Amino acid sequence: MGWHWIDKVAAVPAAPAQTRTLMISAGHDHRAPGVVANGFTEAELCLEFRDDLSTRLRERGIRHLKDGEPGENLPLREAVRIAATCDLAVEFHCNGAANRGATGVETLSHARDFPLAGRLCTVMSQTQGLANRGAKPENSGQHHRLAFVSTGGGIIAELFFLTNPADLAAYLDRREALLEAMADALADAARVPT
Repeated sequence: MGWHWIDKVAAVPAAPAQTRTLMISAGHDHRAPGVVANGFTEAELCLEFRDDLSTRLRERGIRHLKDGEPGENLPLREAVRIAATCDLAVEFHCNGAANRGATGVETLSHARDFPLAGRLCTVMSQTQGLANRGAKPENSGQHHRLAFVSTGGGIIAELFFLTNPADLAAYLDRREALLEAMADALADAARVPT
């Protein structure tokens, strides 16, 4: 087991060539499930999202890495190591708060990644009908330093608040559309001329 390179992809003749390497990661794992609320764990939702997003990226002709085989998520230290080798890296999470009314989507990253992070926020917000909390620096949340951002150079995408039943319902209802929109945004980013 280990990192998983997806290089058997669909041919998309009308699309520009891929110019950047991409890694997608699922936040948390069975040892550290993250937010647990409303009958779900952050780890299970993000792992399923990563695996299904991988399929959509492959359909768009985008070669990419992910932090584990289907249904498997490697420990954070491995995800960080993989992310650091790629031009683009995005790790998916669900937000959580004691206030069940907290809502919306956001990203955490270095300032240099704010353009893509902002695009991902727009995609997540518009697709799910949730508030766009924006592209923020890694120290703007409950943590002051996030290894996936500070060491791996990646973007953390908070898909929705798992502790908010309405956010969870919006995610479950619009999950397929979100996967398609996220795959389009990441495919475009991977094809940007260098």
